[in-house]
Amino acid sequence: MEAETSTFMGDLLGGRLGVDAFARYTEQLWFVYRALEGAAAERLADDPVAGPFLRPELLRTAALERDLAHLRGPGWRAGAAPLPATAAYAARVEECARTWPGGYVAHHYTRYLGDLSGGQIIRDKAERTWGFPRKGDGVRFYVFEGVPNPAAFKRTYRELLDGVRADDLERQRIVDECKRAFALNTAVFQALGREFPLSA
Repeated sequence: MEAETSTFMGDLLGGRLGVDAFARYTEQLWFVYRALEGAAAERLADDPVAGPFLRPELLRTAALERDLAHLRGPGWRAGAAPLPATAAYAARVEECARTWPGGYVAHHYTRYLGDLSGGQIIRDKAERTWGFPRKGDGVRFYVFEGVPNPAAFKRTYRELLDGVRADDLERQRIVDECKRAFALNTAVFQALGREFPLSA
C-alpha cells in the first residue's frame, strides 16, 4: 500500500510525470480541503474539542484555487472532478465535521501537519521541476505565510492534541480515525498512480 503511494509521489517529484499529473493531484487536494474548511467545519468553531484547532493561518482552499487557476486556467472549475477515492475521502471528512468533532480533529491533524512537514519538499521539487516561481502561483498551497515557525507551531498543535478532553476510549477512536485518514489519502495516491502510469 505505502509502496504504491510512494510510486506516484516519487515519479511526480522525480520529474518522471508531467505538470498535468501535478495539476490533477492539486485538484484532488482541493476537494479534500473544501471538506476540511467548508460549512460543516465552520460550525465547529465553538466546539470545545475541534474549535481550538480551527486556525485561520492554516486555511488552504483559497491558495489551492489560485494554484489551480495558474495550472489549469481561469475556467478550471468546469473540468474539476474528484476521483472516486477522493470523493470517499472528502465525504468522510464532511461526515466527521457534521457528527464527530474528535474524528474531524483526526483528519485535521493528518492533513495539516503533514502539509506543514512534507509539503515543503514537494514545493521545492515542483519549483525546480516545472519552473514555478518560488513560493508563487502553482505552489501557494505549500506556503503557510501565517506560520513563520513551523516547528514551534507543530509543538503548539501537539500540545492542543494532548489537551483534548476525551476519555481513553475516545482517544483510541481518534487514533483509529487518524489511521483511516492515512488509508483514505493512500487510496487517492493509488488512484492517481493508475491514472498516470509511467509508460514502459
